[in-house]
Amino acid sequence: MRSSRPDDVMLIALMSDIHANREAFSACLAHAASIPVDRYVFLGDYVGYGADPGWAVDRVVDHVERGATAILGNHDQAIFATQVQMNEIALEAIEWTRQRLDGRQRGFLAGLPLTMEEADRLYVHASAWAPAAWHYVTDAYEARQSFEATARRVTFCGHVHVPELYHLGAADKLDALTPVVGVEIPLLGERRWLAVIGAVGQPRDGVPAACYAVLDEERGTLTYMRVPYDIAGAMAKIRDAGLPSILAVRLEHGY
Repeated sequence: MRSSRPDDVMLIALMSDIHANREAFSACLAHAASIPVDRYVFLGDYVGYGADPGWAVDRVVDHVERGATAILGNHDQAIFATQVQMNEIALEAIEWTRQRLDGRQRGFLAGLPLTMEEADRLYVHASAWAPAAWHYVTDAYEARQSFEATARRVTFCGHVHVPELYHLGAADKLDALTPVVGVEIPLLGERRWLAVIGAVGQPRDGVPAACYAVLDEERGTLTYMRVPYDIAGAMAKIRDAGLPSILAVRLEHGY
């Protein structure tokens, strides 16, 4: 039986972009618990788009109180920021969300760090080179900027909603690969790695199933998971809440 003590961690669940999707988050937490993982790292955007922001924040708080790590996302920051740069649909969802979070939940989001370093790893929501600017890491050029901004061997981020993995070899050659679900990827020690985790609550790679990843510290492997969930239920909640209908449609099609 695995110990749950932080200094004895073996398996870490990495989850990002939950976006107030209770059905997807519940399914991923249950899936991770069945493995079972020893610890959780949440890479930001717990709110926005979905219909259960308070519930999502409370679940992250519960896990942080038990040793999990949580990072600030741009939608989380938008809850308490005075100036927000987002598209009209995202802003409408943020305005709706602000009215549904209590002071404790807003305070938790306001206290989250932009980055966290641990062992040979960096956790960040967006890019390592400008965390507060919320740049997307979508190609090799942006991945290289993140590699150059940190001395950590492995960087884990979200924000893009599409799972991807970049690696930089000793000859300074940077390559990318799209992970295959359930296939262990060895994070070879002679390379540096940047893993874009994908999204729990709103995947955008054409696959509706929720996405998260598991890091095996002892074996040095990363495995991406896809978890089916009650998409119809999440869609109905979004529509019943009066949120933009496109936010429901996206869940069905994974974009």
